[in-house]
Amino acid sequence: MTRHITTIRALLAGCAAGAALLLNACGGNSEARTITQTELAVPQLIAHRGGTGDAPENTLVAIRGALANRADAIWLTVQLSSDAVPVLYRPTDLSSLTDAHGPVASKTAAELARVNAGWQFQTQDASGHDVYPYRSAPAGIPTLAEALAAIPPDVPVILDMKALPAQPQAAAVARVLDETGAWARVLIYSTDASYQQAFAAWPHARMFESRDATRERLAAVALAHRCEAPPSANTWTAFEWRRQVDLVEQFTLGEARSTVADAALWTAPAVQCFRTNPGVHIVAIAVNSEADYKAAACAGVDAVLADSPRRMVPVRDALRTGYTCP
Repeated sequence: MTRHITTIRALLAGCAAGAALLLNACGGNSEARTITQTELAVPQLIAHRGGTGDAPENTLVAIRGALANRADAIWLTVQLSSDAVPVLYRPTDLSSLTDAHGPVASKTAAELARVNAGWQFQTQDASGHDVYPYRSAPAGIPTLAEALAAIPPDVPVILDMKALPAQPQAAAVARVLDETGAWARVLIYSTDASYQQAFAAWPHARMFESRDATRERLAAVALAHRCEAPPSANTWTAFEWRRQVDLVEQFTLGEARSTVADAALWTAPAVQCFRTNPGVHIVAIAVNSEADYKAAACAGVDAVLADSPRRMVPVRDALRTGYTCP
């Protein structure tokens, strides 16, 4: 059996529904074997916040760098300015990354454009000394419209909604997507389930399922070895490839807590559970090493979210020439 190599572009266009799925390409055999390009669907590489490991995150500099490094898709984080313009920024306070202070919603889009979003970005020079290259070359906070204009129309974009309440931001983002004709290339993600309800007014919006639903299903597979309520056909899902997991046991006189510091959640049984219905798409978040990229490819996820396209694109390209899954 072979599996066609699909891209996020094809998935967004609805072409993946007919692709054959090789759920057990990397499992079920006691001996390692080499899998070829036609057998292994190498996960597409999504540039996290435009490539936060390579340039100031969520800036036009980062986006252009991710495109130059041949990332397959761009993940951007959206908040609202005080004049209700969708802009790209993640932390709750501007002081986390910029030379300004206060929440994003305290400034207009024009004021945010003059903030230096690269102020805190640190790298090293040839001598190994820490440097801040963007303090002398400021990178402003762009609007969503500016970002979409900088990204070619055939490159998919994932928008991570951060501001609350959800309804005003959903309406503002929808206006931009209407004006730019970008609905067909955009997917919408949020860690807050209220965005699923907020975007219900736009039935053509392509939404990830709620993070709570994804997490609870992964936990059921890992702990109870049960596939509970698999996602419906053509659902998009995303969760960390690895993360800390805290287990809490309730007793009559109290509780006990155990922590798994580096739990791998997208196991083969988990992927099989999520693939119960056709057309389900899996994005593994925070895949930032060669070993994790290879493991994600063998698990059969559709895409990985990486901080540094510059470092991870060569790994992707090497996997496309063939790889031996353990």
